[in-house]
Amino acid sequence: MSIRIYYDQINFRIRKAREIKRFLDKVIRDENKNPGDLVFILADDETVLKINSEFLKHDYYTDVIAFDKSEGGLVSGEVFISIDTVRVNAREYSCRLQEEVVRVMIHGVLHLCGYRDGSIEERRKMFEVQEEKVAQIRESLL
Repeated sequence: MSIRIYYDQINFRIRKAREIKRFLDKVIRDENKNPGDLVFILADDETVLKINSEFLKHDYYTDVIAFDKSEGGLVSGEVFISIDTVRVNAREYSCRLQEEVVRVMIHGVLHLCGYRDGSIEERRKMFEVQEEKVAQIRESLL
């Protein structure tokens, strides 16, 4: 199992990255799954837009894209995060940038665990679990 974080030419670094990786491991285990290889790539809007357009045929900016490579109960994949969009979201929701980055990391992990957000009901359930996890980590790390 390995959780790695890469920064693609951006001026931002996650504080307490080791502890956050341990927490993401716990998020996966709480879903009765096992962590595999997870890669988080933090990039700018244009990089994530290009990925969104090329692979998902979506021509719009987004904060997070998860590519699921999970097999069985082993959670693996790549999660691309646009630090530009996350920064805008943090201002809009009046929270710190670090918290919003961790929120979208959790969101990406939940997608890899099988959560979907295509319908209102799926979105509600995923948001509920996501915010429960953000509250847990906020108390100890954010």
